[in-house]
Amino acid sequence: MLRKLVRKGELLVCPGVYDGISLRIAQKVGFDAHYMTGYGTVASHLGLPDAGLAGYGEMVDRVRTLSRISTAPLICDGDTGYGGLFLHAHARTHTHTHTHTLTHTHTQEFPKKCGHTPGRRAVPLPCSQLRAALRRAEAFASAGALVVARTSSLSSLPRRRSRRAVCFFFVGADILFVEAPETEAEMERVGEALAGVPPLRLPLLVNVVEGGKTPVLSRQRYVELGYQVAIFPATAFLAAGRGIESVYSHLKATGSSAGAEGELADFMDFSRTLGFERVWEFDRAHADVGER
Repeated sequence: MLRKLVRKGELLVCPGVYDGISLRIAQKVGFDAHYMTGYGTVASHLGLPDAGLAGYGEMVDRVRTLSRISTAPLICDGDTGYGGLFLHAHARTHTHTHTHTLTHTHTQEFPKKCGHTPGRRAVPLPCSQLRAALRRAEAFASAGALVVARTSSLSSLPRRRSRRAVCFFFVGADILFVEAPETEAEMERVGEALAGVPPLRLPLLVNVVEGGKTPVLSRQRYVELGYQVAIFPATAFLAAGRGIESVYSHLKATGSSAGAEGELADFMDFSRTLGFERVWEFDRAHADVGER
C-alpha cells in the first residue's frame, strides 16, 4: 500500500500527528497517510524542545499508541537511531512491528536537533548504520514497511549530497529526505542531482515547516520540483498552540468560556471523532432491556 501511494504519480500529503487527538482528526479529514512528528511528539509528551531529549523507549511507545488507532500508513521520525548499530537496527524493528510504516533516520550528530532550527551538524557518511537498519527492515517488507533516508547535508556538506544519495540508494533505502533546502532553486538542485546519477530514482520527500527554512509552495509546485511526498509536521501543533493560547487568554481575562464558543469544537462532534459512537452502540446492544 505504501509503495503504491508513493509511486502513483501524485503528491502524497501527510499531516503531522503527535497524539491521539491529532491522529483522530487527521483520519476524520481523510488523509492517505500520516506523519508522526518528532518535534510535536517531544513537545506534547515532555513539554521540551526537539533536541535529542526523548529516548528510544518513549518514541517507540508513541508509535505503538498511534498505530493502534491509525487506519492509514504512518511515517515515523526515527531520529538518529538512538545509539550504535545494533540499537539502531532494533529501533527500526520495533517501529516496523507495530504498523505499516515509513521510518526516516537522520544523518546528524547526537544529540540531533530539529532540522529547521539552528546548530544541526551532519555526520560522516553513515552507510553502515543505514545498512543495519535495512537488514532489520527487510523482515517487514512483506507488510509494506519502507525506510526513508534523511540527510541534513545539503546546507552543511553540499558537495557530498549526491554521494550520500547514492549510498542510500544502493543499501536499499526507499525514499530520500534532504532536509531544509531554503529556496526553490535549492529544491530544484536536489532533484537535478538525483537525475544526474542513473539509475538513481529514489522518490523525494519534502519537509514543510511553516515559519521554517523550506518554502511553503502549492501542491503542483512541489510536483514540478520533483517531489513525491510532502510532510507537514508543524501545521497541527502550530494551529493548536494558537487556538489554545487564545481560549486560555479569554478564560483568564473573563473567568469564563462564555463568548469563546466560536473557537471551540462542538463537544458531541468531538466525542464522535474520538470513537464514542462505538461505546454508545455497544452499551445499547448489551444493556438490559429496562435500561435502554
